[in-house]
Formats: sequence, C-alpha cells, structure tokens
Amino acid sequence: MSCILHIETSTSACSVALSEDGQNVFKKEDLNGPSHAVSLGVFVDEALSFADSHAMLLDAVAVSCGPGSYTGLRIGVSMAKGICYGRNLPLIGLETLKVQCVPVLLYHDELPDDALLCPMIDARRMEVYAAIYDRALKPVRNIAADIVDESSYLEFLEQHPVYFFGDGAAKCKEKITHPNAHFIDGIRPLAGMMFPLAEKAIAEQDFKDVAYFEPFYLKEFVAGTPKKLI
Repeated sequence: MSCILHIETSTSACSVALSEDGQNVFKKEDLNGPSHAVSLGVFVDEALSFADSHAMLLDAVAVSCGPGSYTGLRIGVSMAKGICYGRNLPLIGLETLKVQCVPVLLYHDELPDDALLCPMIDARRMEVYAAIYDRALKPVRNIAADIVDESSYLEFLEQHPVYFFGDGAAKCKEKITHPNAHFIDGIRPLAGMMFPLAEKAIAEQDFKDVAYFEPFYLKEFVAGTPKKLI
C-alpha cells in the first residue's frame, strides 16, 4: 500500500485527500464552488503539512483528469504536476467518470451483477459528458459528449439495468424513462473516492509523463466574443 495525495477539481467542487494503506487519513472539500483558484492551494498546503508532520512519505500524486470544467481541470492538473516536480513524485491521472463510479460500487450493494454504470457530468443544456461501464469498470461505451433525448442509451437499457448518476443525471430523468433506467442522487467526483483507482494505478505502474501530461477536455474550450459596448 502507498501514501497518495489526491486532487479533484473537474466540477464545481474542489477537494483534496491524503490516503495511506488504502484509507483516507486527511480530506478537505469545498462543495459550494467553483472556487478552485482560492481553495485548492490552501487544501494542498494543509494536506502536505499533515503528511510531513506525521512523517508520511508521499509515493505519488493522483489527479482527476477529465472530462469536466476546462478551468477546473487546468488548475488541478497544474497543481498536481507542480507537486510532482517539486517532490520528484510520479503522477497518476484518473478518468473523472471512473472516479464518480467508486462511491456507487462501494456503497450500493443492491446493484445486480449485470448492471451497467453511466456516470454523467453536466455540460450545458441537455448535453452531458458520459460513459458506460460494467461493474468491473471496463468500458462498455467510451466517453462522449451526449445530447440526451428519449432515445438515448436504449441499446443498453434494452439489455441491462443502467444506473445513471452525477450532476448531469438529474436533468435527464424526464427524458430517460425506460423501466431499466435507475437514478442515484448525491454522487459527484471527490478526492476522497480516488484511492482505490490510484492504488490500482500504482500496482500497475500506470504513471503519466509529468512534463507532457494534459487534462482530457473532450471538447476544446471556446471563448465567447465580448459584446460591443458602443
């Protein structure tokens, strides 16, 4: 087991956690954001101070790498890379949608064996960033930006119970009404849920190149054109 610093800034929430031997020993969260530029540095300083004061030697830094908020992802990945440079640590990049699946798998024993998981991140209007995984987190359908309507995900719903969750799922309830569709409320990607995936990455030596690693934006950032004042 390892000591890992976890950073999650892909949505409006900002969270940092420190895990040792597969358990969280430190956790800070701001769920009322987005305030990543203000909160993240404070949370990371507190986590590193906790580790240093308890003689805990970090083995890696894990960061949730998208998809999600363009600004949030850049802030989180930049912070993670800076710590890796400064402390000569390996970098772990975790798919945000897989991070969202962790609390569902850990705390929802009622899921049938053939259940499929569909984590969703709110994009805009009826668009979501979503993927479909089986219970082993093997991709059944890769990450995509979906415009949700009454026919969305029918090929999977006809064959399996599908569990939808995340901040993009709430707005889909009126559109996705198939009997095999189930919705789980209160799920969001948080640093405190990253340790199972990060431990697996360390075991498999699945590290990112600190110099060249970039977040997975899925869609390029498009800046709006300022309105003319005169």
